[in-house]
Amino acid sequence: MTHRPNVSVPQRLLPLQRTFAVALCALLLSACAVGPDYKKPDMPTPAHFKQAEGWTQANPSDAIARGAWWEIYGDAQLNGLVEKLNTSNQTVAQYEAQYRQAAALVRSARGAFFPTLDLTTSKNRSSQGTGSSSSSLSSSSSGIRDTYNAQLGVSWEADIWGKLRRGLEADKASAQASLADLASMQLSLQSQLVQNYLQLRVIDEQKRLLEATVDTYERSLKLTQNQYRAGVSGRDAVAQAQTQLKSTQADLIDLAWQRAQFESAIAVLMGQAPADFSLAPTTSVPALPQIPVQLPSQLLERRPDIAAAERSVMAANANIGVAKAAYYPDLTLSMNGGYSSSTFSNWISLPNRFWSVGPQLAMTLFDGGQRAAEVDRTEAFYDQTVAQYRQTVLDGFKEVEDYMAQLRVYEQEAGVRKEALDAARDSLRLTSNQYKAGLIGYLDVVNVQTTALSNERSVLTLLQSRLIASVQLIAALGGGWNAETGLTHEPEISRR
Repeated sequence: MTHRPNVSVPQRLLPLQRTFAVALCALLLSACAVGPDYKKPDMPTPAHFKQAEGWTQANPSDAIARGAWWEIYGDAQLNGLVEKLNTSNQTVAQYEAQYRQAAALVRSARGAFFPTLDLTTSKNRSSQGTGSSSSSLSSSSSGIRDTYNAQLGVSWEADIWGKLRRGLEADKASAQASLADLASMQLSLQSQLVQNYLQLRVIDEQKRLLEATVDTYERSLKLTQNQYRAGVSGRDAVAQAQTQLKSTQADLIDLAWQRAQFESAIAVLMGQAPADFSLAPTTSVPALPQIPVQLPSQLLERRPDIAAAERSVMAANANIGVAKAAYYPDLTLSMNGGYSSSTFSNWISLPNRFWSVGPQLAMTLFDGGQRAAEVDRTEAFYDQTVAQYRQTVLDGFKEVEDYMAQLRVYEQEAGVRKEALDAARDSLRLTSNQYKAGLIGYLDVVNVQTTALSNERSVLTLLQSRLIASVQLIAALGGGWNAETGLTHEPEISRR
């Protein structure tokens, strides 16, 4: 008779206690993480803009809502077009899908902190030869057996060296960078649509100007023809009047394809086919927003492309820790249990049970320098992202400086061109009266009319340039101003 040794309950639980002790140590050690902690790269920031006073430094605020910045142009139809872009543009949809992918990776990285629970059931049919060639078919058949298995397993990787935490940190930063890329692309597309719309409206104004000019030239041609019939003017005056009229009509026709191009571009930006979209002409051009005297630095710091570049640096820094964690062993705690039987009838029964529990420590001893190379690669990539971030910031300051200088120069030019336009209109009025009185020839009138029309079109072209530069400045500042800055609009310039 076999005598079973007397084992006390605490002795039976000793292996489990050791396992839990290992798990507790792993939890305590998991408070540390290899690799450098993130620190925002140093970036020399100017105390002020050369083109504007009042620039002050502030903390990054790219998460602040930018709002519907395009509403400062006071055009309800433009507001509707941009809202349509926000919901229907296919490029925005692509970037939004990319962000959802990055967000899913973050959820996956968080899931790695929890234990994995697996359930496996199987049926195996196996046979083993007897080793004798004279075995009968019946004896061979008797070697076939069925095995039924049901197993439940739990495993958990202890994040001792912070590999999982660094990976989560990298994925979160990448998701934030992806979200900033989405905002950057959306801002860029909004800027394109607003610029296209404003240029289209200036073309409408040019069209009205040329139509009015054609009417004037037609009256001048009729007057010149009457004077020719009366013997007051020569045939050359009629030819000059016809040339002037036809040239202006040709310019008017040329505007049609330019307007069609802008209309098609707006349609595509809104996710529509150009054939299904059209914009009716309006009677005015949106007002030019006045640039605030003081610009808070938060505006540039809200630029989504700068935010994306900085988040990329954060992700690259975390990946250095992931690469360095490969030098250290991985600790996995696992527990398995289930039932195994050769018959299905008593498969799930106490005598057929089995279980196992214990830690596993795995470490790479030699890899031919692969881990060292990976650390070098991640560190070099980090340096690359830092350089890209700093260049993005420099480019941002440059763009703001350029657009502010452009608007300042345009404003000065607008005043001079307005004076030139007033003088040209006055000269045209006086010259027309002199021609009607028969004091001068028609060639003098043609020259003055050409000068006046050129000044009219130059003023409209300058207005178009100022509107475009204002949109570009708003985009360069991250999209709009705060309400506290007190946006105002310039009054519309007087037109014929």
